Amino acid sequence: MERIGEVDREAWDRLDHGPSPFLRHGFLGALEDTGSVGRRAGWLPVYLLAEDAAGALVGAVAAFVKPHSYGEYIFDWSWASAAERAGLDYYPKLVIAAPIPPATGRRVLLAPGVDADAVTAALAAGAREVADQAGCSSIHWLFTTADEQARLGRLGFFPRASFQFHWHNRGWSSWDDFLGALASRKRKQVRKERARVQAQIDGVRWVPGRELTAAQLDALDRWYRTTTDNHGGHDYLRPGFFHRVAETLPDEMLVAEVAAGGRPIAGALFFETAAGLYGRYWGTDRPLELLHFETAYYAAIERCLARGTPLFEAGAQGEHKLLRGFVPTPTYSAHWIRHPGLAEAIADFCAREALGVAARMTALAEHAPYRRGDDG
Repeated sequence: MERIGEVDREAWDRLDHGPSPFLRHGFLGALEDTGSVGRRAGWLPVYLLAEDAAGALVGAVAAFVKPHSYGEYIFDWSWASAAERAGLDYYPKLVIAAPIPPATGRRVLLAPGVDADAVTAALAAGAREVADQAGCSSIHWLFTTADEQARLGRLGFFPRASFQFHWHNRGWSSWDDFLGALASRKRKQVRKERARVQAQIDGVRWVPGRELTAAQLDALDRWYRTTTDNHGGHDYLRPGFFHRVAETLPDEMLVAEVAAGGRPIAGALFFETAAGLYGRYWGTDRPLELLHFETAYYAAIERCLARGTPLFEAGAQGEHKLLRGFVPTPTYSAHWIRHPGLAEAIADFCAREALGVAARMTALAEHAPYRRGDDG
């Protein structure tokens, strides 16, 4: 199927998505409805469904045929360059991921109690058929879970190691508990940063998706495009996306809205489930020193502590997150390359790259802000 609207919403959402909301029917629908994915965006959807003998949905995969590598965040530009130098076509390729957000989540959606190995094998075979029919050079499962990467490895997909900075609740129940786990100097730094920015604003207010007004959604769209323009990024989310996702995923969507002088000046988009908070996009009409940290990190950590949320993912990259309580956390992907010689070379590269990733994570963890014995 080529549109999520062709798939029964209740059946799709009953599958196990884990903490992540980014393969929910409503999120995918909002992307499609606004042209954020589709042929013109270079994310052509193909939804693979596995059904039991009675016709019940027992597994599914969201796959995308792509003529480029934009918006993926597990980067393979060097692989494409190597293929080109060898006279091989690297595009199109088949990507199995949540489009746009670089967040870990289940890529093989399974019904409770099914044989995970068998259903995964069937869906992986389906992905291979799609790749054959579309003339894809390769298949890439991005930001999988660790157990999925292992299952895919048994099916002939080689692993690739990467990492992000995530915040994990280690049993803290309040902001003071969290601060108490930090080394003294880091604790003072965090307190100072928050005090400086809080003196310049009225506060941060959390607004659920179903309560957002058209004006608030317009502001969120403006802030998003301002940020991408200012930092040379790509505005992958097309106009209207924020309005649409507020309709299709209202219970998971959340905005941290900052006011100063009695009016909104900044905001950040989040998606929230019982098991995770996911920060995505932020922007402002009035650049203030440290406002980004308060809006996108500290206020969100405080919310996780108040609600007992165990995980906060604040997006890709950013070693500046390290000093604010985030720690290097493994992320996973699995790959298949059609050309045997190119596959051998890239698999060898990934094996060697994994050693560097592990060493880098270890070195970064040494700079975590936690007191010794509390650094996990």
